[in-house]
Amino acid sequence: MTTKEQGIGSVWTREQPRRRREQPALSRDQIVAEALNLLDEEGPEALSMRKLGARLGAGATSLYTYVANKDELMELVADATFGEVPPPATGADWRSALTGLANDLRAMILRHPWLSIMLGEIGLLYLGPNVMRLNEALLTLLEENGFDDEEADNVVTLLFSFVLGMAISEAASRQTIRRSGLSDSEWFQKMWPAAEAATRGYPRLHRRYTSFDARTDGLTADMDTVRDEGFAKHIARLLDGVQPPQPG
Repeated sequence: MTTKEQGIGSVWTREQPRRRREQPALSRDQIVAEALNLLDEEGPEALSMRKLGARLGAGATSLYTYVANKDELMELVADATFGEVPPPATGADWRSALTGLANDLRAMILRHPWLSIMLGEIGLLYLGPNVMRLNEALLTLLEENGFDDEEADNVVTLLFSFVLGMAISEAASRQTIRRSGLSDSEWFQKMWPAAEAATRGYPRLHRRYTSFDARTDGLTADMDTVRDEGFAKHIARLLDGVQPPQPG
């Protein structure tokens, strides 16, 4: 039977199998939690069904009772991380709620930097219950504040796309710096001469680079604060372009 005839299978819609008596006392939630710990501790290159099984005291074959393959496991683990993001409350001010969610979503990505590598490869993540819970709460909030269905959907798509893009790029950058063994300021000080030289043929970029260098007095600024302030400005500018329909 072809895929067209079968339809698209999903870990989210398939009933979990019953554990047979001879199997280790595992659950899907245990497997997902341990996989998340492994990814946070050692990164995506360390994740294998065999290694995960060893950490759980079970063989890799036992894990396949609960997940069909590693791709399904990654969908479950990624959705679990979205469970760390609290949904906006009903009746909240829409702009404050979207700003808060943007910050929480960014913080979650930075807690789990391996997502910067894996997120684009997880094809059915949008069907995960935690992702859908966030989307449902956002749509409800926006509808309460006068957005129609189409515009509310557009705002949710815009917010998630922007925040995930920004946070994934930031997480990847932080990973690069961490692997170098240098602090943020040390890494930027070593990188800056090359960046300054590379932009000399591009006057507008060069002006921005040299201006930033002067403003931070040799790049001694707290880079976490610089990143946080920059993200806040970007979100504010994004939401400036979002307005509920005006009555009449």
